[in-house]
This record gives sequence, C-alpha cells and structure tokens, in this order.
Amino acid sequence: MFGRNKLGIVGLVLVALIVFGSLFGPSIRPVADEASMDRVSEGPSAEFPLGTNFQGLDNFSLLLAGGKDIILIAVITGVLETLVAVAIGSAAAYFGGRIDGLLVSFIELWLTIPRFPLLAILATTLKLQEPWMLAIIIAILGWPSLARQVRTVVLSLKKRDYIEAASMLDLGARHIIFREMLPNMMSFVAIALVSTMIYAIYYQTSLVFLGFIPFSSTNWGVMLSLAEAKGAIYNAQAAWGVITPIAAIVALQIGLVWIMRALEEVFNPRLRQGV
Repeated sequence: MFGRNKLGIVGLVLVALIVFGSLFGPSIRPVADEASMDRVSEGPSAEFPLGTNFQGLDNFSLLLAGGKDIILIAVITGVLETLVAVAIGSAAAYFGGRIDGLLVSFIELWLTIPRFPLLAILATTLKLQEPWMLAIIIAILGWPSLARQVRTVVLSLKKRDYIEAASMLDLGARHIIFREMLPNMMSFVAIALVSTMIYAIYYQTSLVFLGFIPFSSTNWGVMLSLAEAKGAIYNAQAAWGVITPIAAIVALQIGLVWIMRALEEVFNPRLRQGV
C-alpha cells in the first residue's frame, strides 16, 4: 500500500504543500509592486524568512509566486507526453507488421534528435510567451523514449491468456486496447506520468535560467538567473536569492521522485518484498 511507504507520504505532502503555496500563496503574501532599495540583499529575518533579493523584494513572496508556471508546465507536459507515447507505443505493439515497423522506425529516428539543444533553438525562434506553449514543445520532443517502453509493455500483455481469449472472440481492437490492456497498464502509465513531470521541470527551469524563455520575473528559473547575474553567489546574504529557487526546484523534484518510488512499490510486489 502507498501509505506504508514513508518517503512516498512525505513526497506527497511536500508536493501538495508546494502546489497549495503556488496556487494560493500569491494572494496571501503578494509580491511588492516596487523595489525597496533600502532592503537590498538582506538575510533571513522575522519579516523576511528567506531574506530579500537584489531589488529588496521578499524572496518568500517570490517563491510562492514563482511556482505556478513550473507546476503548470510539468502537468501539461506529463499528460500530453504520456498520452502521445501510450497511443503510438500501443498501436505499434498491438497491430504489429508494417505498422509496427513504420512506427518503430519513426520512434528511433525521433530519438536521434538532440532534445535540449532543439528545445533551446525552438524556444528562441518561436518567442514563447505562454507556459502551455513550452509544455507542448517539450511533450512533442520527449514522447519517443516512453513510447518505446509502452510498446514493450503492450507486447508483454499481448501474450496474456485473457488478451488472447479476447482476440479469439473477435472483440475488436477498441475493446481489447481500452477495456483489456489499458486498465492493466495504469500502474505503468501513472509512474511514467510522474517521471515525465520530473524531466519537464528540469528542462523548463534550464531554459528559463539560460534566458531562452521570457516568463514572468517571479518564475523560479528567472529568480535564479537574475540572482546569479547580480552576483548573489559572491555575497553571503544575497545568496538566499539563489538558494530559495534552487531549494524549491529540488524539493518539487524530490517529492515527485518519492511519489514515483512509492507507486513502483505499490504496483511491483517484488520491490515490497525487497527482491
């Protein structure tokens, strides 16, 4: 059971707190409209638990306001990438023959594309302004690896007795895929969804940090980029402008990893038994 995995519970609570803070935090503790140059690069205090940045703005307020884009992109990317991968991987494995050959060749060809460099080029060329646009591009470039895994899972399921019985009864591809195979793949799909979200966080924050995507100044990647550009790493007190977004990004990813590990134990009895 998921509840028996302590790290899974901690991860779930951690992610829930980050999501809650990102959605409702900005209205509870909004970011100041103007810079406060007399409070520049202050260390943690009762008024500013995470100190202030190079503009004298509260790092904690920026932290709360900067997670929405990160989470939104991660969720959209995860859902889209998983749907595309499951559709193409399942079709290749189920229909086999020429369809399988063509789809596998397409997957292998797509895998040869350098993902991050192309993401950087597209982000610069297309001038992405909205988070969902970046999510779509990440999903389009990231589905082949997962599709190959889905194909392997479906090929394994095709050998099961109940699938062979459904085929002999001529129940049709739609029934077999959506009524017989897909329910038995939900454990794999759930884990794959969380995994794609983790990678989406990595890619988007990297692109934002490098300045390829002009998102809002409260985005964690932008916070990190601006803090580094203003020399925060060379000032002990100002370093909180770097520590804050890094800690948020790491906490969100670690929380998702712990959830994914817990799900793996739930769906894989051997992991629960320590085999």
